Amino acid sequence: MEFVTLNNGVEMPKLGFGVFQVPDAAACERAVSKALEVGYRLIDTAAAYMNEEAVGAALAKSGIAREDVFVTTKLWVQDAGYEGAKRAFQTSLDKLGLDYLDLYLIHQPFGDYYGAWHAMEELCEEGRIRAIGVSNFEPARLVDLVMNNKVVPAVNQVEHHPFFQQAAAKPLMAELGVQPEGWGPFAEGSQGIFANETLANVAAKHGKTVAQVILRWHMQDDVVAIPKSVHAERIEENFDVFDFELDAEDLAAIAALDQGKSSIVDHHDPAFAKMLNELKVH
Repeated sequence: MEFVTLNNGVEMPKLGFGVFQVPDAAACERAVSKALEVGYRLIDTAAAYMNEEAVGAALAKSGIAREDVFVTTKLWVQDAGYEGAKRAFQTSLDKLGLDYLDLYLIHQPFGDYYGAWHAMEELCEEGRIRAIGVSNFEPARLVDLVMNNKVVPAVNQVEHHPFFQQAAAKPLMAELGVQPEGWGPFAEGSQGIFANETLANVAAKHGKTVAQVILRWHMQDDVVAIPKSVHAERIEENFDVFDFELDAEDLAAIAALDQGKSSIVDHHDPAFAKMLNELKVH
């Protein structure tokens, strides 16, 4: 495994396993168990994924020492606010069957995330969370949060893939000391990404798959990636990325694929903001 060091000195694996859109408990537990068996040591879930119990069950059955697995979950909009965040944190911890989290993120930049952040700062000071961060915070929101609070987010988990490379946001995150983490590393399969000619050519050059090239590209760009799959062979394939490196020519070719915007979500869309605020997880 390769690691990044967060702004508070905590080490985080560069490659993890995500469980977004795996609500079936049995399927989720099987997938996480397989990922742990293969060698993943970063597991990313969220209250809104409705599968924290399944993740916790897989962790408990793995036999792997707690300190050897980096566990992330996220606070949903419904629980934004000081008291709500304290309650939601404990609920997530209980569902996961853990006594601390490695990383706790504000899932969306909506609701009273300032109150939530103050609660998370306290939980971090108490040693119940090793690092705190945010997700889907665009540059202006991230700057505002940093300038008006004590703790700088350790991580900002944002959409990141060859078609949306966060070219404007990543330099700012570097300036602020915030580690970028990419959700949707395969663009959720959109735009024919696995058949993309540029990526296919790079993959053939290295004797790898397009998925492996994308994950290697993330790692070389120091962006933590959290691919998801429920298929054992894909879980294994996505972990087999430590035996090759992309060269300057490869990186330039991938850079040229950037469209500079998302084709998956639009946080500026009022209808999307309304949907997130109306979605209830309890």
